Amino acid sequence: MQENETAAVESSASEQSTEQATPAPTEEITYHAVEKDGQVTAIWEMRGRKHLRTIDPRSRQGLEILRLYTADQQDEPSAQQSDEAASA
Repeated sequence: MQENETAAVESSASEQSTEQATPAPTEEITYHAVEKDGQVTAIWEMRGRKHLRTIDPRSRQGLEILRLYTADQQDEPSAQQSDEAASA
């Protein structure tokens, strides 16, 4: 009986090592702002459809994410305005 238990433990250990050796398909990490009454109340870090963690928008990392997001949003209208000026 001891031999059966040892064999079962060894086979499960080898299965775990092969699972860890094969990398899981990597999905892009995205950030989603949760708003209430026009204010960002939380930032969700997501991998695919899985919620990894919630980031406080007032934290250093939260402020950095929001700053990058708002910088991207401000660049888009200026690009549209320059296209309009070029076509006129």
